[in-house]
Formats: sequence, C-alpha cells, structure tokens
Amino acid sequence: MKEITLYQFELCPYCHKVRAGLELKGIAYRKVEVNPMSKKELPKLPEGAPRKVPVLDVDGELRWDSTVILNYLDEHFPGKVRFLPEDAALRDRAVQVENWVDDALTFALPTVIYGTWGEAAKAAQVTARTSNFGLLQNLMVRAGGSLVMHEVSKRILKKRGQTDGRAWLSRELDQLESWLGTQPFICGEAITLADVATHGALTCITEFPAFTEMMTRPPIAAWYGRVAAQRAANKA
Repeated sequence: MKEITLYQFELCPYCHKVRAGLELKGIAYRKVEVNPMSKKELPKLPEGAPRKVPVLDVDGELRWDSTVILNYLDEHFPGKVRFLPEDAALRDRAVQVENWVDDALTFALPTVIYGTWGEAAKAAQVTARTSNFGLLQNLMVRAGGSLVMHEVSKRILKKRGQTDGRAWLSRELDQLESWLGTQPFICGEAITLADVATHGALTCITEFPAFTEMMTRPPIAAWYGRVAAQRAANKA
C-alpha cells in the first residue's frame, strides 16, 4: 500500500478539493497541517515549485497544484469514482466547472470567511487551532490574525471589482444551481471532477455563516448532502 501524505492548510479551498478527491477515491492518507506563516512543514520541493499548499507526497514523489493532483489520482487510482467521464461532452463540462471553481469560486470564498470582523476573528481561531504554531505565534494569530485576514478579503474584493462578498458568492451559487438543475450531480447521474472540485472548495466554509446561508438553497443542500454521504461511505 502506498504511503500518502497531504500537506495542507485548513482554510484553503484548493486543499479541500484534494481531500474530497482522496476520500471519494477511498484512498487512505495522512494529513499534515502547514503553518501558513513559516511553511516549515512542507517537504523540500524541486526548484521552481511554489512553496504553497496543497502538496501530495506519494511514496516520496511530490505533486502540487490541486488540478494536477486530482488528475494524477484519477489516472493512478481508478478506485470507486472516476473523475473524468468517458463521454466527451460530460468530460468538457466537468473540466469547465473545475475551471470555474479555480477561477471564480475559490476567490469568492475568502471574502465570506474573512469578510466581517467577526468572520475574520473566527478564521483566526480556526487557523490557530489547526496549524502547527508555537505558543507565541498562536497568541499572535489569535490577537492579530483577524486584522490580516480581513485585509486579505478587502484586497480580493478590490482586485476582482466586487464590493460585497456575500452577494458575489450568491451569484456564483446561482451558477451552480443552473448547472445542477434537477440532476443529482453537476454533470448528471454520477459524481465527476465537477462535484469533487466544487464540494471540496465549499467544505472550507462549513464553520462560517455563509455555509448556513448556502444550505437554505434546496438544490444545493441536497447535492451537497449526496456528495458528503458518498465521501463518508468511500473514505478509507
């Protein structure tokens, strides 16, 4: 059995994409929480590789970038779920949705995690609780992390030409609902890369008010529950 380690950060939607993929494939893995300040837990990466999460170590071979990792998992671990359908049209749709996750959804999510002072304070607590901080760093994050995180949210909004994170996320969820329609999964009757990426990314907001608001949308709530149930059933 291969030894698999995921280097991750708890509030990173790209890391949650990979976790969703591993769990739906039924792949056992070890999770290492990376200190987002020092990143000292990361393994030695090849020259030119970005020092950021997620990083997947499979028997000493390293891969990074959530899309690259998911494609690798689908090729080398056929498992219980195949991410890319054989049908060309469904395959294209799955890739399109994953691109949307990476290019739009993952930018909207931090603005509802760090958007208000209360949310930013909560995010700082989650970071301090899950990361490998020493005592002093832990206290610094709890005290000042909310300020940094709130500023991150403001910068994302400005760069993306947005003014309201919740309204922005609501529009992205409208897009998700339009893809779902009355189907059980985004591309139809079976889970695909589209569901892996979207469900994974959205999992990072489960401790925040935006998640509760999202779950008031019946089609999304039903879809989210179906994918969550499959993740739990397949999880090694």
